[in-house]
Amino acid sequence: MATLRNLKIKTATCRRILKELHSYKKEVQKEAAKTADMKEKGADPYDLKQQENVLAESRMMVPDCHKRLKAALADIKGTLAELKESNLQGDEIGEADSVITEVEALFQTSED
Repeated sequence: MATLRNLKIKTATCRRILKELHSYKKEVQKEAAKTADMKEKGADPYDLKQQENVLAESRMMVPDCHKRLKAALADIKGTLAELKESNLQGDEIGEADSVITEVEALFQTSED
């Protein structure tokens, strides 16, 4: 049985994963710029290799976050549908709807 408390937890989970995704995207940009700068300045090959490894790890986290966010989105949609069928009311439902809209918009822009 879905409850408003479960919905609130799932909404917070979606927000957290969304925040992580944005953070990793920023990190990839920062590390890519740092790697390019090191290549440009002719940095030590060992240091450059280590920096490339850091960049690769950051890049690996973006698809992982996408996968977790899709799973969390499906989970929150299911819970929200159950609650709407039960005709429950609350601020949590509005918050969940806004998070769903935000996440779906993110997925639409990333697919384009």
